[in-house]
Amino acid sequence: MSGKQPAVYILASMRNGTLYIGVTSNLIQRVWQHKSNLVQGFTQKYNVHDLVYYELHAEMYAAITREKQLKKWTRAWKLELIEEKNPHWKDLYMDLF
Repeated sequence: MSGKQPAVYILASMRNGTLYIGVTSNLIQRVWQHKSNLVQGFTQKYNVHDLVYYELHAEMYAAITREKQLKKWTRAWKLELIEEKNPHWKDLYMDLF
């Protein structure tokens, strides 16, 4: 995976830990920024760095729409979504390469 590709992603501090939902046009770069604490704010403060879920989209508008939808979901629904595709809460960052 390389170049620009709209994506929605979920980071976690640990299994069933603090979650962060974001959107980006470059998933590898953005997750690296979170892991390197280059993104000021929530993920840095709460040590939320493990990529536990992501979706690729054809257009940024679709990715932004999906991000807004996921942010409105209950925590239980978010956990279910993660565990459906990543039952062991593996950090998926290295799988992107």
